[in-house]
Parts: sequence; structure tokens; C-alpha cells
Amino acid sequence: MDILAIYPGTFDPPTLGHVSLVERGLTIFNRLIVAVAQNPLKRTLFTVAERLELLRESLKDFPADRLEIESYDGLTVEYARDKGAAAILRGLRATADFDYEFQMALMNRHVNHDIQSVFLMADYQWFFISSSVVKEAASLGADMSALVPPPVALKLQRKLQNAKRKPRPL
Repeated sequence: MDILAIYPGTFDPPTLGHVSLVERGLTIFNRLIVAVAQNPLKRTLFTVAERLELLRESLKDFPADRLEIESYDGLTVEYARDKGAAAILRGLRATADFDYEFQMALMNRHVNHDIQSVFLMADYQWFFISSSVVKEAASLGADMSALVPPPVALKLQRKLQNAKRKPRPL
């Protein structure tokens, strides 16, 4: 039986925690779609196209016949239904994640009771990182190379250097 799961997120930027979840998700599901959410309400550092490219570069060693990377907009559960997915994969780091993810899982279940929410705890070495924390620390000059895939570390540094060079409006 071919079981497809969707792993949705903003991935701004992708971290090694994300990579770990993809790796672990592929031990459970036959196929996985890493789905970059297009949310106009979220202010992101990288464009959707850049995030897709960062994920493609970061996940290039995973089997292409089992892993897809694409973007979507709208409700995640509807996207999952349209793709024929059986599950939505989500990672949990802390109780704050649980509260939010629990609410989302219940809402998704209300919208489509056929799609399951599957939660995996973050590996202990990635438990403390998030894309937001990575961006904040990097913007203050911290080296993020131990927390993000190499292509992300390089592009994150370049992006933040370019942002510092741009004149700020008065």
C-alpha cells in the first residue's frame, strides 16, 4: 500500500530539524511531499521560489521517487486531499508547539476527517531550533552552519548581508 504524507511548513529557512523530520517521515510513509506554504500574512526572509530551491538543494540526497518538493496556498488539509495524502506530518519541539498543532489538527479533522495528523518529536539535538531563532541569531552575526544545511547557511549569510547594505527608509 502506497501511503503519501504532506509535510507542510514555511521553511523560512529550512533547518537541520526539518531535514531530520523528512528523513524520519520517509521511514514511516512511502512518499512524502514537502509543501512550502504561501502565506501572504507571514513576512518571510526568502521568497517561495528561494525556499523551494533551498529545500531541493538540502534534500537532494533523498530518493527522488519518494520525495517531492512543491508550494501551495490555501488550507493545508485541502491541499493534502487534492494530492491524495493520507496524513499531514508535523514536528513538535515543545509544549507551545503542541498547543498550536493540537488546534490545527482538530480543525483539519473538522474540515476532512479522512486525513490524519501525525506528530513526530524533534530529535533532541534540534529541539531548541526554529527558523525564526535561526534568522534572528544569523541577523545578529551568529554562525548558523551547525543548525542549517550548507546551502542554507551560505544563502542565509548572503541574504542578510545584502539586507544590511540596503538603505533603510526614514
